[in-house]
Amino acid sequence: MIKLMRESAHKYPWLLKSAMGILAIAFVITMGWWGFGEQETDAVASVGNLTVTRDEFLRAYQNTYRFYKEKVQGDFKDETLKQFVIEGLIEDKIWTLVAEEMGLTVTPSELRDEIIGREEFSRNGKFDPELYRRLLAANRLTPSLFEAQQGMELLRNKARTIVLDSVALTPAEIAEGQALMAQQPPGESASGAPTGDRILQAFLFQKQQRAVMAYKEAVKARVPIEIHRELL
Repeated sequence: MIKLMRESAHKYPWLLKSAMGILAIAFVITMGWWGFGEQETDAVASVGNLTVTRDEFLRAYQNTYRFYKEKVQGDFKDETLKQFVIEGLIEDKIWTLVAEEMGLTVTPSELRDEIIGREEFSRNGKFDPELYRRLLAANRLTPSLFEAQQGMELLRNKARTIVLDSVALTPAEIAEGQALMAQQPPGESASGAPTGDRILQAFLFQKQQRAVMAYKEAVKARVPIEIHRELL
């Protein structure tokens, strides 16, 4: 069940991020970007010095439930959905911690460029503020909430990118890829890349994904994580 939900999350990444993005204000407050301290609320989970509040979890659960009901139309069990949501929130907290440890920041211009560059907010090739506000409203988001969400997502993506960029194929892996290339008929992939390049790109992509997973698991192993399931 959770595997199906994860596959659906890859199919509809923007909408699911928007559904759970209402949580972003809590993340921003946690980081102290605008001078607030973390609020004293019941926590359903803690990840290092960060917490997932009950309100945060409930908003994510309700919006994720609506998302899957509308987009996937599956019959999801309550406990399965709760597990999926809390896993996603904890993963976000982990990458927030990683970004914090790396000393990463997102500038206003980076955030602006990210938003105005999104095709779904453009009309005739140009960013349309009215379309932007209307699309956000349709997804139960305000510009301030969405922009906070995007800022935190950019921050986490910077941390992931640093891990991805640290990975390269070894000579042995390149040789293995070249051996596979020799077995393939010449031609191009659907993307237009030569078959040989596509094989090496696939090798690198798989290694990068393993590296990101390993990095995340290493952080989980050293950072105290506690889930209060009775509050879910």
